[in-house]
This record gives sequence, C-alpha cells and structure tokens, in this order.
Amino acid sequence: MKMKSRIISLIIVFCIGLCTTSLIAQEEPEVDQEALKASQNLTWEANEDLSNNKFVDAEVDYRKAISKSKANAVAPYNLGNAYYANESYSEAFGRFKEAGELASEKPSKHRAYHNMGNVFMKNKEYAKAVEAYKEALRNNPEDEETRYNLALAKEMLKKDQQNQQQNEDDKENDKQDQDQKEDQNQGNQEQDNPQDKGEEGEDEDQQKDQNKKGDGEEQEEKDRQPSDGKEPQDKKPRPNQLSPQQIENLLEAMENEEKKVQEKMEAKKVKGVKKKTEKDW
Repeated sequence: MKMKSRIISLIIVFCIGLCTTSLIAQEEPEVDQEALKASQNLTWEANEDLSNNKFVDAEVDYRKAISKSKANAVAPYNLGNAYYANESYSEAFGRFKEAGELASEKPSKHRAYHNMGNVFMKNKEYAKAVEAYKEALRNNPEDEETRYNLALAKEMLKKDQQNQQQNEDDKENDKQDQDQKEDQNQGNQEQDNPQDKGEEGEDEDQQKDQNKKGDGEEQEEKDRQPSDGKEPQDKKPRPNQLSPQQIENLLEAMENEEKKVQEKMEAKKVKGVKKKTEKDW
C-alpha cells in the first residue's frame, strides 16, 4: 500500500513536470526540440520502471534522459525523488540541486528547493534546511507545506543550538570541577608532605640537640675530673714556655752558680783575717 501511494505521487510529480517542460520549451524556442522530446520519452520510461519496482532500470533511463537534454528539469527531479524514497539522501540532494538550477519556472524551482530542505532535515542540518525552505518560499510564497517545514526547521535549529550550548556548558563545568578536584588533591598532598617532613625534621633537630647536649655533658664531666699533673706524651710545649727538663737544667745551673759565688765569698773571708803575732820580748 505504501509503495502504491509512493508510485502515485511520483506519477503526479511526473505529470506536473511534463507540463513545466512544455512551458520551458515554448518560452525557449532555441532549445533542441528533438533532443528534448527524446529526453521526455526516456523520463516516461523511467517512471514506468519505477512504478514496476525496477529501480535500477529507472535510474538508467533517468540518467539517459538527463544526458539527452538539459532543458528537461523533470528527469533529475524525479530521479532525486527515487533516491529520496530509497533513503539515498546524498544522491537525492545532488539531483534536486541540479533540477533547481535547470528549472526556469518558479514552481519547478520551488519544488526542487523544498525537497532540498527535506534532505537537510533528514541529515539534521537545520540551518541549511532553513535557507532551502526560504528559497522555496521566494519562488512560491503561498505554499503552506513549505511554510510549515520552515517553522519546524527553525524550531529544530533553536533546540539544536541550545543543546550545543548546554553541552559546551557541561564540558566547561566538568572541566572546572576536574580542575577544582585536582587543586584540592594537590593542596591535600602539600599539607600532608610538610607535616611529615616537619616531623622528620623535628626528630632530626631533637637528635642533634641531644648529641650536642651529650657532647657538652661529656666535656663538663671531663673538666670535673681531677688532674694528675701529667700532660699527654705527644703534647708539645707552647712557644716561650720551658719544658720540665729545661726548668730542671736551669735550676741546676743556678744552684751551681750559687755554689761558686759562695765559695768565692768564703775564700775572701779566709784571706782577710789578720794573724796575731807574738812579740819576741
């Protein structure tokens, strides 16, 4: 049933296209009428193939019709409809665009741009769909279906832009949250590390203080020990200070010198004493 209604719609489009082609031929007498007639016949055969579900044969005939005469805008338009029905939207758009460029009458241009807008809607290219529908309305401002499609395209474009903005905001918020978490984690690490380091540093300082204290107490203990008057064997005398041996030698020399002086004094005393002489009466 669906295929039957689709075929009927295509036949109606085809009939409208033939009328448009006839008008084009009348307005442009310089067109090769023989080539145009051959193109129209091929278009008719393609329509028959399509109605019999012979898509490949129809596609071949449409292509032949297009190559026969550029004045036949119906052939690319109907081929575009065939592609659109088979969901080959890229190929359909190319043929609708070709039909719009070949058509010299506004009704033909209107239909081509209207269907181009439909392809853009299928591809969710809403901004392009809006422009296509606007161009269709320029060629036929009275078409309510095109006007409805334009309003729908604008609404979808608005929602799409809002979704894009929301996604960007969500990404930005996620990035800010991630940065905040990283900053918090870094701050926690910085707080933990100095504490551990401080405790270690404090332990080291306490150990050094204890070592210094121990060294000071040991020195004080040595200072409090009684001295036996002996210097270390390897201790050298300071400059201008006599060694014990030198002092002993000096004392001995002084004693010898003093003995000599005393002996001299004694000798002088002996010589100075007058002897009492007896008179020889």
